This record gives sequence, C-alpha cells and structure tokens, in this order.
Amino acid sequence: MSENVVDKRRRLFLTAAATTVAGVGAAYVAVPFVASMQPSARAKAAGAPVEADIAKLELGQLIRVKWRGKPVWILKRSDQVLEDMVSLNDQLRDPQSNESDQPEYCKNPTRSIKPDVLIAVGICTHLGCSPTFRPDIAPEDLGANWKGGFFCPCHGSRFDLAGRVYTGVPAPLNLVIPPHKYLTDTRIQIGSAGGDA
Repeated sequence: MSENVVDKRRRLFLTAAATTVAGVGAAYVAVPFVASMQPSARAKAAGAPVEADIAKLELGQLIRVKWRGKPVWILKRSDQVLEDMVSLNDQLRDPQSNESDQPEYCKNPTRSIKPDVLIAVGICTHLGCSPTFRPDIAPEDLGANWKGGFFCPCHGSRFDLAGRVYTGVPAPLNLVIPPHKYLTDTRIQIGSAGGDA
C-alpha cells in the first residue's frame, strides 16, 4: 500500500474518532444544562394538586387548605344561604361571574360543582389581602343588608358566600375559583380540572 492511502485511512479514522469524542463531550455537558431547566421536585410539589376531606364539614363551617402557597376555602352552605344569595344579585358587581376567573363547570349562580360547597381562593382580587369569613347576619359594622360573606379588612372589599364582589368596593373581580374535582362525595382534589360531581 502506498503511504498516501494509509494517510487517508488514518485521517478518516482520526476525524471519526474526534467527532465521536466531541459528540459525547457535548452530550455530557448538555444533559445537566437541559436538566437544570426542568422544575425541581419542590417546585413540582408546590403546584401539585392537593386533596381535602369534607366528610366532617358541617353547615356554615369553613376549612382552609393550602394550594400553590395560597389559602383555599371550602365552605358548606345551607339552603338558606343559597336562597339569600339570589336576593343579592342587584348589589353585586358581577353576579353572573362573566368577568371572573373560575372553571367553566363553576360558571353558575353558586359558582360551584355542588351548590352547597364553595371552593374559592381566599385572596382579595384588589391587592391580595386575605378577607375574613363573616357568616353573621346584619352585624353592626357591615350593615342590615349583610347576609354573610367575606370582608377584606385591608380596604373594605366585600364578597358574598359565593365569592361574588359587591359594587362600590375596591375589588374589581369575584374571588377566584380554582380548578377542582370530586374524587368521591367527600373527597375533593384542588388543582386538577374535571369538575366531576
């Protein structure tokens, strides 16, 4: 064999070997870089759905769970509360929840899957304070027309027991209804869509 043919083979072999080593090296560097762009286990858990057991939830009782770092309220409403909510429509900014943030399956007069259970994010839509639960009827500080609801002490926004905002207050929108579904009659999963009743 001539020296010229051997040099071409050697050159092809060295080029292929160098390309392979460079490719493996690039992959070795790229894998951790690409992996660092994935959310951490902690970040995934922060956005993960949470479950709540409402088997022992009594009429008028409000429980709180945390989802994505926010308080979520679960309220058991009585038939009287549901009747009273209808009479408030003319005092509310968005009684039909046309401008508010809720899943399509909760775009109804009670803003819920089951009329007697409200699930809402407990953060005022004005500046992010957490309203207080005020189930009392006609308290002196809220007036004779108050039929129970949520009052934001930061700037005076008021919400009814469906999380709908009253007119004439700073909050521009109804309380947010998070995506949720019923796993059973007494177990709710907040943070996953579905709306199963």
